[in-house]
Amino acid sequence: MDRRAPVFATLGCRLNAYETEAMKELAAAHGVEDAVVVNTCAVTSEAVRKARQEIRRLRRENPNAKVIVTGCAAQTDPDSFAAMDEVDVVVGNAEKMQPQTWANMAPDLIGQTEPVQVDDIMSVTETAGHLIDGFGTRSRAYVQIQNGCDHRCTFCIIPFGRGNSRSVPAGVAVDQIKRLVERGYNEVVLTGVDMTSWGQDLPGAPRLGDLVMRILKLVPDLPRLRISSIDSIEADDNLMRAIAEEPRLMPHLHLSLQAGDDMILKRMKRRHLRDDAIRFCEEARRLRPDMTFGADIIAGFPTETESMFQNSLRLVEDCDLTWLHVFPYSPRPGTPAARMPQVNGKAIKDRAARLRAAGDLAVTRHLAAQIGRDHAVLMENPHMGRTEQFTEVTFAEPQVEGSIVPTRIVGVDGTRLIAG
Repeated sequence: MDRRAPVFATLGCRLNAYETEAMKELAAAHGVEDAVVVNTCAVTSEAVRKARQEIRRLRRENPNAKVIVTGCAAQTDPDSFAAMDEVDVVVGNAEKMQPQTWANMAPDLIGQTEPVQVDDIMSVTETAGHLIDGFGTRSRAYVQIQNGCDHRCTFCIIPFGRGNSRSVPAGVAVDQIKRLVERGYNEVVLTGVDMTSWGQDLPGAPRLGDLVMRILKLVPDLPRLRISSIDSIEADDNLMRAIAEEPRLMPHLHLSLQAGDDMILKRMKRRHLRDDAIRFCEEARRLRPDMTFGADIIAGFPTETESMFQNSLRLVEDCDLTWLHVFPYSPRPGTPAARMPQVNGKAIKDRAARLRAAGDLAVTRHLAAQIGRDHAVLMENPHMGRTEQFTEVTFAEPQVEGSIVPTRIVGVDGTRLIAG
């Protein structure tokens, strides 16, 4: 019988996508065949529903393969996935990054494998030792510097899927980035679950800004460094210094804001208030006038009134946000917010739509403001690249994938800029 390479499916965040690439390497190294691996997300109830839907679809398409389910949803509720008829093995978030797990999945051993391999994620004290040298496109590489989260926001199940915060030592991250630059990558993106907590578990408790400055100093040939997402209240002095002084640090920050009303922020157990978010954005833009912001905002958090929602809606203007990730609130069993008085589903849907409309307007304004400006565009494919602010740009003439192309913006096409 012909053996087939494993099929991988990824749901959720960029870190999950990173870890899927690491699992592909581990599976290949240990000869895993005829398997389907689903890397799940647990950020919302909808994400868990989609994970189950994807598992059933892949089982139908691969009736003879072993179905292995991992990721945050598998970590937080392993028994419910193990109970699915379509699932053969459930693997935890720590176990999925361990070589021995994949050695046990080899064709002659998979039948003997424990059906549930999920330990207490809170006992994990190290980041995964398996680092990959880039994935996604040939232009941009992602480097995981941190995993887990020590905070307990009332809406979030992720700490129970990822464990407590743990950091990759700076020297390990720098060495990996050096290898990526040697392989021709022009941009590196730092990723993690709670990026601004990086270093708190390392000797001397360095901060994220220290790591950023160290990377830029020790890897002088790296053209572009990007940070994926931060909690603005934890931005340290060196990070602000890097924003002000380091042109190789890209002027685009994605902020974990979640809401714009102080009472809702307190009920979420966030560590910032509305004015903190506005103050950070004003200061970052003062230091770097071309800075753009993305943000996560939840619509319809429990107890949110219309006036409270209006505070979140106004935050788009007050913080001058451009790229919005809008999440209609859905209760996650096991979180404190699920036990709070819930907002009507129709109101949640309406508020999410209004937030998205505000986001669309912000993008339109941003695009219009770029016409006539010069940008250095990192090419993701021969006809599309991204500016320093992560805005997509289309080119009529093919360019070299992975190269950085200076261009003047001459127009807008939908949500993309047009290169001259």
